[in-house]
Amino acid sequence: MAWVIDLDGVVWLAKREIPGSADAVARLREAGERVVFVTNNSEATLSDQEANLAAIGIEAEGRVITSAVAAASILDVGSSALLCGGPGVREALEAREITVRSEGPVDAVVVGFHHDFDYETLRAAHRAVWQGARLVGTNNDPTYPTSDGPIPGAGSILAAVATAAGVEPEVAGKPFTPMAELVRELAGDGPHMVVGDRPSTDGLLAAELGARFGLVLSGSTDGEDLEAEEVAPDRVADDLAAMVAAELAD
Repeated sequence: MAWVIDLDGVVWLAKREIPGSADAVARLREAGERVVFVTNNSEATLSDQEANLAAIGIEAEGRVITSAVAAASILDVGSSALLCGGPGVREALEAREITVRSEGPVDAVVVGFHHDFDYETLRAAHRAVWQGARLVGTNNDPTYPTSDGPIPGAGSILAAVATAAGVEPEVAGKPFTPMAELVRELAGDGPHMVVGDRPSTDGLLAAELGARFGLVLSGSTDGEDLEAEEVAPDRVADDLAAMVAAELAD
């Protein structure tokens, strides 16, 4: 079976390991399970994500999919894009030979999580969409989990651009089809087990893949939220370590 594991809120919070996560991944691999990591965090580059995982004892070279890569995958090779995101989005666009610009006209505006979003960025993105560019979001998560609680996420930035431009954005990351297609390419055919902390993204990705969904309560969702969620998990555990222990015991 392939395990499709979220990062933020599952493996770590603000790159600090959630206790037992690295050991849990090691247990899965010792049991012969395939493991891939899927994150809606588009700010970090792939090499940074892999290095951060290695720093907590998880080897993941070539096993990480980000929403930035998903967003780039739906754009034509050789097209142009206005960057409204972080280094991970730039890397993904350039890897697909997409010309990155700071002003329109362009073929697409790509919005992802970044800390320096300001009015001038909003103005440039709005104008490029007004000139005919596609509006593509890496993901639409409204918040991003940290050890100090949630902060505004890529979805909040995307909402600002979409509201200004008066258009409905295309979203590439979890739980949407572009990300699911990349998971199938990397993880192979099912069965899959998706582990995440958001039913609205990880749970729906599991549904898109025809996979089981394991919800952990170490990130954006706690036990009090469960009844309000539209996607019922197949298993609920406090964290990844508890999830893996329960699944391997079955």
